[in-house]
Amino acid sequence: MSDANKNQNYLSVNFYASVFLILKGGQIIGIKKSENNSKQFVFIFRDFPQRKELLQQFNFSPENSPDLMVDFRKAVAVIKSLKEKLWQQKL
Repeated sequence: MSDANKNQNYLSVNFYASVFLILKGGQIIGIKKSENNSKQFVFIFRDFPQRKELLQQFNFSPENSPDLMVDFRKAVAVIKSLKEKLWQQKL
C-alpha cells in the first residue's frame, strides 16, 4: 500500500483491505494492473480523512472488535463486484 499521491488518491494492492474501505464508505475510482507485478492489481481510491484510521483498525484491531464489524451480505456483494472488475481488467 502507498500513501496518497499528488492527485489525492490512495492506492492499495490489498484486496480485503480494499473491500473493508469500500464497506466503510471509501470510494473506489479505478483498478489497474501493477507496474511491478503483472499478476497483481492496484485499487485506486479517492482519498478520504478516515482512511488511515480505518486501515489501522483493519490491520490491528483485535478479533471481534466492533470496529471490524460489517454487514456480511454487503461484504459478499462488494467482493463479487471487485472480482467482476478484476476479470474485466484481465480480458
